[in-house]
Amino acid sequence: MPRLESSPLGVTDILFYTFAGGPEKFTLMSGQKLGPITVAYETYGTLSPRHDNAILICHALTGDAHAAGISREDGRIGWWEVLVGPGMPLDTDRYYIICANVLGGCKGTTGPSSINPATGQPYALDFPLITIEDMVRVQKELLDYLGVERLLTVIGGSMGGMQALCWTVLYPGMVASAIPIATSPSLSAQGIAWDEIGRRAIMADTNWDNGNYYAPGHPRPESGLAVARMVGHLTYLSEESMANKFGRRLRNRDKYSYSFDVDFEVESYLKHQGDIFIKRFDANSYLYITRAMDYFDLRGENATLAQAFAGTQSLFLFISFSSDWLYPPAQSQLMVEALQEAGRGEAVEYFAARSPYGHDAFLLEAQQQGPVITRFLERVRREKFKKGA
Repeated sequence: MPRLESSPLGVTDILFYTFAGGPEKFTLMSGQKLGPITVAYETYGTLSPRHDNAILICHALTGDAHAAGISREDGRIGWWEVLVGPGMPLDTDRYYIICANVLGGCKGTTGPSSINPATGQPYALDFPLITIEDMVRVQKELLDYLGVERLLTVIGGSMGGMQALCWTVLYPGMVASAIPIATSPSLSAQGIAWDEIGRRAIMADTNWDNGNYYAPGHPRPESGLAVARMVGHLTYLSEESMANKFGRRLRNRDKYSYSFDVDFEVESYLKHQGDIFIKRFDANSYLYITRAMDYFDLRGENATLAQAFAGTQSLFLFISFSSDWLYPPAQSQLMVEALQEAGRGEAVEYFAARSPYGHDAFLLEAQQQGPVITRFLERVRREKFKKGA
């Protein structure tokens, strides 16, 4: 077992909940049926007797349910350890925190690598296309099982922010507040393009075999998935952070190799990111989850974003980062303005953080985000729970 790192939460366990196992299957947004569905999740803290302290964390594209603590399974430290734990902004001494792996994932929740009960084999591309709305509706099934009737907040960055937004529209009476971080109400054409490049890299790998690579001994599409990760990871960084971290420095050499070996530090870094990613993620899950992000549009059938927000009842805290060009601050500002147009301006707070770290800042900038989140949650408790709102 890998060496465990330290964490104030200690060792955490992955838990599982299965539903839709009978004749009544779960109906997806596409109209297709799916079941049974297993959800992998972790919880931290304790649900209060008044059920007024529950927080749902929604993870990003390549995240999972292990947001904090040390995984008993593999010794990994949680991906949001900088914000979750005793005395932290997402304080496990005060709040009951839930984080679940999304539908379509590959870390315990039903996805394309799961066994299709109809065939006894992995679903592969027989797995139905999913949406962000489907992910949220599966999370709602989990919260019902856990006895969570109302959420103090739902919080997430990137794709997690999309889920948080979706919660406020699908279940307005259940969500006291939302904290969408470094996200947008829909992907831009550029965002969809980056996703498509990643998918095509996977599909171009001959080992992908039209998604049918799960048989024992069948090689996995590791090269394609590694390239997809390299491309995706590049969009999470900023020009400033890359210049500071790598520049044009050479890797373990003092002159060019005059070959296609790794010469530059940045090449080595991206190769490393690809190499570690293929050990923990499934290529088909990457296809399905990025497609779900492409399909997401908070407007739904509404003509405007303001109309989509008009039925929400949550308080909102939007957080953006100055160097994030994948989900730029203008996207958060657009949502703030839409809420104001919908007559809900008093329910909105916006924190525009200056950071050199690009899109990855939502995972790193604890010192900037933390105090803002702490103050906002106090406001939510004061306005939405102590007054019985």
